[in-house]
Amino acid sequence: MTTNHTRLLRRLSALGLTGLVSVAMMTLAPPALADDLNTSQGLRKAVTLAGVREHQQALQDIATNVGGGNRLAGTAGHDASADYVKGKLEAAGYTVSLHTFTFTLNSERTPSELQQISPTAVTYVNGVDFAVMTYSGSGDVTAPVTAVDLVLPPAPVANTSTSGCEAADFVGFPAGNIALVQRGTCSFAAKATNAMAAGASAVIVFNEGQAGRTAVINGTLGGPIAGAPPVVGSTFALGDDLANGVANGATGSTARVRTDMINEERQTSNVIADTPTGDPNNVILVGAHLDSVSRGPGINDNGSGSAGILEIAEQFAARGITPRNMVRFAWWSAEELGLIGSREYVNSRTPAELAQIEMNLNFDMIGSPNFVRFVYDGDNSAFPVGPGSAVGPQGSGEIERVFHHFFSGVGLASAETPFSGRSDYGPFIEVGIPAGGLFTGAEGVKTAEEAAVYGGTAGAPYDPCYHLACDTYANNSNEALDQMTDAATHTILYFAKRNFAKNPLVNPAGPVGPGGTNGGGGGLHDEHDEPVAS
Repeated sequence: MTTNHTRLLRRLSALGLTGLVSVAMMTLAPPALADDLNTSQGLRKAVTLAGVREHQQALQDIATNVGGGNRLAGTAGHDASADYVKGKLEAAGYTVSLHTFTFTLNSERTPSELQQISPTAVTYVNGVDFAVMTYSGSGDVTAPVTAVDLVLPPAPVANTSTSGCEAADFVGFPAGNIALVQRGTCSFAAKATNAMAAGASAVIVFNEGQAGRTAVINGTLGGPIAGAPPVVGSTFALGDDLANGVANGATGSTARVRTDMINEERQTSNVIADTPTGDPNNVILVGAHLDSVSRGPGINDNGSGSAGILEIAEQFAARGITPRNMVRFAWWSAEELGLIGSREYVNSRTPAELAQIEMNLNFDMIGSPNFVRFVYDGDNSAFPVGPGSAVGPQGSGEIERVFHHFFSGVGLASAETPFSGRSDYGPFIEVGIPAGGLFTGAEGVKTAEEAAVYGGTAGAPYDPCYHLACDTYANNSNEALDQMTDAATHTILYFAKRNFAKNPLVNPAGPVGPGGTNGGGGGLHDEHDEPVAS
C-alpha cells in the first residue's frame, strides 16, 4: 500500500469514519514483526546512561546557576537549556532551527499562601498541601468558604464528581465568598469560570478523594481568563478539612488565599533538528518537552526525556546512521503551561507538512524513582475511549506493539497507561497523526501488584518530587533511565528504517499490550490533563 493510502486511512479515522477505516483495513496484510532486537544493538550500546546523566547534570546546573532554581519557559533558565541542546546538536553535525513563538507566561512572582483562619487556624504548605493554578489571577482574599456540589465521602469511581461544572451549581452562591469545588468531570477552567461568574473572590479545587486522586493538584486553567480570581488546587485532605462535612453551602470555615502572579507576553522557542538524510515525506518526529515548572528544576519532568533523546540524537549522528525515513528531534517549550509549544508547531504546519509526519514518539518523564515501565495504550485496549482516554489514530497501536515487543524481548515487564493526549503528543493525535511513547509515572500511587513486578514502594507516588523543588538530578532512577532510553533508541531506529510503502503503519489485530497489566495508568500529568477534563 502506498504512503498516500496510509494517510488516507489516517484521515478517515481522524474524521470518525471508522466504518470506512475498517473496510479499508481488511485489505491490508498485518504489519511485519521485523523489529529484531539485533538491529538496534549497536546503537543501544552507544547510547549510554552516563551520556543521559551528563545532559541531566547540565540542565540541573542551568537551573541552579541561571534559572533561579527552574527552567520555566520564557525565562533565562529555559533559554539557556535551549542554547545547551542547540549547541550539542550543532556539535554533532545537525542543522538546528528554532521555532519561536509568543505565549502568555503565568507564574508565581512570590510564593502563594493558603490558610484556614477559622474554625481552626492552619497554615498550609505551598507545593505540598496546595499549588496555584497556572493562569490563576492575583489577589489577597480572606472570606467564608462555600461548598459547591461536593461528593463527601468521595464516590467509589474516580472522575465522576460534577462539582462546579454547571452554572446551576452556583445558584444562591454568596458573592465575595471563596468557592470550594472538587476535581471531577469537567475542566478546571470551567469550574473557575462558573465560580467567577457567581462572584467568587477565590476558588479552591481539591482532589476527588479516590485512590490515586488524593495528592495536591498541580493544575492549569489552560489559558488566560480575563478577570480570573486567585485559583489554587489542593489535596483531598485540605478540601475535606475546609468542607467540614458540608456538600453544599456554608461550611463554617473562613480561609485566606493569596496569589501574586506574573501574567505577561513572553517569547520562547522549540528546538528542532532533522537528520541530514532520510525521506522527508516520511518523518519520524521524536519529541520531549524541555521546560520545567516554576517550582523546581524539572530533571525528571522532563529533563529525563530531553536528555534521553539528546543522547540518542548525538549517537545517531556519531555512528553515521543513514535512515530510510527522516528523523526529526524536537524539544518543546511551554509544555507545562498547556502543551503550547507542540500546539504552536502543529498549528504552524501546512496540511502538506503535517502529512509528511508519519508519527510522533513522545518521551515525557522516563526516570521516575518509584517507576513502572508504562507504554501509551495506542489501541485503547486497556483504557477504552472515554474520560481520560483519547482515541489513538490508526497506527498508534502498532507503535505501542513495538515498545512492548522490545521490553518482552529483553525480559522486562511493561504496562499500559491511558492514551489521553495529555502530553505533547496531544496536538498531533488531534490532527490524526499516530503517536506513542513511554512514561514512568508522575504523582500517581504505585499499587502492590506493580511493586511485586517492578520493585519499589507500594502506596507511594511514582515520583514523590513531581512538580516540586526536589525534582533534581538526584530524583531519578538510573535503572529506569537506562531501560527506557534503550526502548526509545530501539523504537526510533526501527521506525527510521521501516519501509512504510511495503509495511504501512496500521494497528495489529487484537490487543497489543502485556495482557492487561495496566497498573492504573501511572498517574496523570495534572498540568496537562485538566484543560481536557479534570
